[in-house]
Amino acid sequence: MKSINWTIESIPDLTGKTVLVTGGNSGLGFEAVKAFGQNGAFVVMACRSLAKGEEAKKQLIELNPTASISVMELDLTDLKSIHCFVNQFKENHSRLDILLNNAGIMMVPYGLTKDGFENQIGTNHLGHFALTGQLLELLKTTPNSRVVNVSSMAHKSGVMDMDNLLYENGKDYSPMKAYGRSKLSNLLFTYELQRFFEKNKIDSIAVAAHPGVSDTNLFNHAAPKWLMNLLRPLFLFMIQPASMGVLPEIRAAVDADVKGGQYYGPDGKREMKGYPVLVESTEASHNENDAHKLWELSEKLTGVSFTA
Repeated sequence: MKSINWTIESIPDLTGKTVLVTGGNSGLGFEAVKAFGQNGAFVVMACRSLAKGEEAKKQLIELNPTASISVMELDLTDLKSIHCFVNQFKENHSRLDILLNNAGIMMVPYGLTKDGFENQIGTNHLGHFALTGQLLELLKTTPNSRVVNVSSMAHKSGVMDMDNLLYENGKDYSPMKAYGRSKLSNLLFTYELQRFFEKNKIDSIAVAAHPGVSDTNLFNHAAPKWLMNLLRPLFLFMIQPASMGVLPEIRAAVDADVKGGQYYGPDGKREMKGYPVLVESTEASHNENDAHKLWELSEKLTGVSFTA
């Protein structure tokens, strides 16, 4: 007998919960904010552009006038912005039930964040590492809190190099290699964070998810615009809408049966699309030595330490 598919209707009542979604103004983040808001949560949309965040909030309120949504400015490429965001968040909120580290960039040309980190690892991993570490105090004092990191199938191609994590001066850089490394880093961080929670008996869990191949603006840099336009009919056949792609991260965030250290993705062929189920990540993502080294290096680079 086939099990029942987990859908948007499977989300439990979230009344009284505070949820923080990074990159909440578009794509998967927008869909996540919509779903959380429709089920009673107070949702904070953390967006690099306040104007875009407010426009997204306006659209969401039109869809659901009873939704409780707040927009806050957060630039994950800037450690000062992250610090300011956290201070403001703590002033306004006494709990954090779900931290959904959803924002990300994909396959962009070589460039640096405001703090001199390679852009993809700086945004996708280090920015979220710093954010999570500085919000740890609230996560620890909120019963049954969760941290959900959004990875990708591209983690399978990721290779860690602790001696040149950030592709210094563009050495050995390619957009795909850096993206794969950043997504592998998301998983190494998730599993190490779960071990941290368990070791220190913190009432929180760390979970990961990936959206398969979903229709979002992440693909803007995947190929030249003329080629993307040419391939779009085939592309649309292969991918799923963001409303489906978001389900693994939503399930990871709210399903009562989810356990720390799990990884969710689509149930279809090659995990490209489908309904959210428990999936497996690569052996490299479970390398505890790499996870420990990445954690130490991330603390050193960001200046953010996780203290129990």
